[in-house]
Amino acid sequence: MLIVMKFGGALLSKPEKIKRSVEIIKNYVNKGDKVIVVASAVSKVTDELIKASREASSSNWEDLKKIINELEKLHFNLAKDIIQNKNILEDLTLELKSLIEELKETLFSVARLKELTPRSKDFILSFGEKFSCAILCAAIKNEGLKAKWMTGGEAGIITNDEFGNAKPLLDLSSQKLNWKLTPLLNENIIPIVTGFNGCTPEGVVTTLGRGGSDYTATIIASALKADEVVLWKEVNGLMTADPKIESKARTIRVISYAEASEIAYFGAKIIHPRALKPVIKAEIPVRIRSAFNLDDPGTLIIKEQKIKPKEIVKAISFIKEVGLINVSGSEIVGTPGVAARVFKILGDNGINILMISQGSSEVNISFAVPRDSLSKAVNLLELNLLGGETVKEISSESDVCIVAVVGAGMKGTPGVAARVFKAVAEKGINVRMIAQGSSELNISFIVKEADGPKAVNALHEEFKLYEES
Repeated sequence: MLIVMKFGGALLSKPEKIKRSVEIIKNYVNKGDKVIVVASAVSKVTDELIKASREASSSNWEDLKKIINELEKLHFNLAKDIIQNKNILEDLTLELKSLIEELKETLFSVARLKELTPRSKDFILSFGEKFSCAILCAAIKNEGLKAKWMTGGEAGIITNDEFGNAKPLLDLSSQKLNWKLTPLLNENIIPIVTGFNGCTPEGVVTTLGRGGSDYTATIIASALKADEVVLWKEVNGLMTADPKIESKARTIRVISYAEASEIAYFGAKIIHPRALKPVIKAEIPVRIRSAFNLDDPGTLIIKEQKIKPKEIVKAISFIKEVGLINVSGSEIVGTPGVAARVFKILGDNGINILMISQGSSEVNISFAVPRDSLSKAVNLLELNLLGGETVKEISSESDVCIVAVVGAGMKGTPGVAARVFKAVAEKGINVRMIAQGSSELNISFIVKEADGPKAVNALHEEFKLYEES
């Protein structure tokens, strides 16, 4: 079997965790499987690189040098604590030194110019995965296996030039990934690929957005027609709710691509929202497993499954730190293009809309945006829409959250919405806005952020999600 497996930054943050990751890889290889590994940056390293970019753009030399020294110390200590083979350690040390020097030169150039472009920032952020992959590759070699690490771009992941959130060119990437990785697999060499980044057709480094290493793994799996993708985490899989909010949350054993995508979109940080797109067409199963509980099969994500009577709802998701905007005016009724204009203003300024609702009266349009974009969004809409005949008022609320009820079993099942809002009302929670997609896979609504956890608890109890189906 060909398995593409991804290891998150938490599993590469300490020597014992890296050793555990290598042990998992070795077990698969010893069973006769072909393995491709995708790795994230060590935990918090990407955040430090973002901070370093910011300090460089302001020419804060002292703070910048401090961050670089800390990153150097972190990765060299990991290398020394993991690698026993003297020759492998020497090679890794030289490799890390070269990467640190390249990062330092880039950051110093930004500091001298006092200018940080999106292109430069992507290049800087790509170093986190380069460091971790160099160390993981050496650790695998230390166990007597053959391995070779490369960047996402070198492996063949080609994207557009939307720096910071690049979109993969899947057909071109598929050709290049096969050309680069298949010969290595044929020689029993384990390819180690940096997650999160790729490159343009011209070879300029890009990043796929935060959490994009899952996406890297599924792009590779789709291209090489892998038998399975395994996303190794510190948790057992997707949960029926956030266990920090709902103490009776349990692991979901089997879930469809569509349901998992909805859960990811509505706040579950276990999987990247776009990650499932490449594997859906190829129907490649994705499994989320804990590296520290190998007896647990985790969550299996597949095309579709038979819906059991008890499985109307699969999970309750929760997005914090949301802002609600309401655009109103009696003249909106029957005036074409108002909603399009609103969303174009926001889209042109890079503001993401999380949820939309418009009443049948058409007197107002309500939508949710990330809270850190709320002030900017309101200012733009006031500047562009007020003063005319159509829009009379733009109001906002900053202390709200989104709660989403997700499950394929809701489709065609009468009374689900009634149960949802009855359970919430019985807890004295006021619903500020409601939306349901035409797919009927989710019912989402907005409440005050303080009421969010209570809503999650009430719905988890109402649909008895703590019970194994």
